[in-house]
Amino acid sequence: MATIAELKCAVRETLESRGVLGQLKARIRAEVFSALDDQREPRPPLSHENLLINELIREYLEFNKYRYTASVLTAESGQPEVPLDRQFLANELKVVEDTSSKSVPLLYGLVSHFLNSNESEGKMFLRGASLPAGPAASNTVPGPDF
Repeated sequence: MATIAELKCAVRETLESRGVLGQLKARIRAEVFSALDDQREPRPPLSHENLLINELIREYLEFNKYRYTASVLTAESGQPEVPLDRQFLANELKVVEDTSSKSVPLLYGLVSHFLNSNESEGKMFLRGASLPAGPAASNTVPGPDF
């Protein structure tokens, strides 16, 4: 007869080989987060920039099958449950896609663009975003307009 330790080991190995152990752990984390999340404390309003950034991250997470991580992001950030339309997202980011780029998340295309840009073009100057007023917003330094 198998001992408890042997049974635990067999169950763990079976769940790992089926690829469900990680999913179960992620689901438990998501449920614990949900149980601990204080709904009485209001969240700050979701800025336009955060809405776009969260959507880029969600699209990446779902593409890579990090579904539980995506569900925690959605719950914690206040992102709408229904994903934004990809074409809307591309238009907001002023991105033009070809047929091949539509098969991967926009984030991959953005990263690829910067990794493959010609060094002679110089560096891109990033400006602080127009986040809601608060302590973090006062730390942004305005730069030249390009």
